[in-house]
Amino acid sequence: MIYHLSLHTSGITAGAFLVLVGLIGMLKPDLASVVQRFPRSRVAGVLVLTICLVWTFWLLATIQMGEFSAFRRPLLIALPIGYALALRFVDEFLAVRALGILCLLAAEPLLDAAFLRYETSRLLITVFAYVLIVAGLFWVAIPYVLRDQINWSARSAFRWRCLHAVAFIYGSVILAFAFTQY
Repeated sequence: MIYHLSLHTSGITAGAFLVLVGLIGMLKPDLASVVQRFPRSRVAGVLVLTICLVWTFWLLATIQMGEFSAFRRPLLIALPIGYALALRFVDEFLAVRALGILCLLAAEPLLDAAFLRYETSRLLITVFAYVLIVAGLFWVAIPYVLRDQINWSARSAFRWRCLHAVAFIYGSVILAFAFTQY
């Protein structure tokens, strides 16, 4: 275990995130125009990539690497260099790629918390984590997919609200189980 988070804490975190995103999306459908600018936003890309750098640096500095511990120092040196090179040379969809990396990083604590738990409701968190993983892999490898997903969901206010209502309901169910079963 890297993070030492309980299923209760992970459920509250994931549920609160989904409820917040769903609530904001349902109440403010005009935010779709702001979200549509996200994929090409340089500022958002630098901000999210910096969060990813700090998180990855912390992981690399604290994780048990076993027989690969000799690689720790070179990786700790290569990580900021890769960050600087990404900022310099990745102009296309930097925010999307950084968000994909963040999704991949965020999925691990959720899976770690649900590992070897007996409650069937843990699968709600596990499914959310795997959705983050699949989305993160697509957004890193094929970043224009997020732009297309945002444009599709923002095509009508009804569609935008429905998708956010699903996120709100899913987050509410996770929160309910987090407070009652985990």
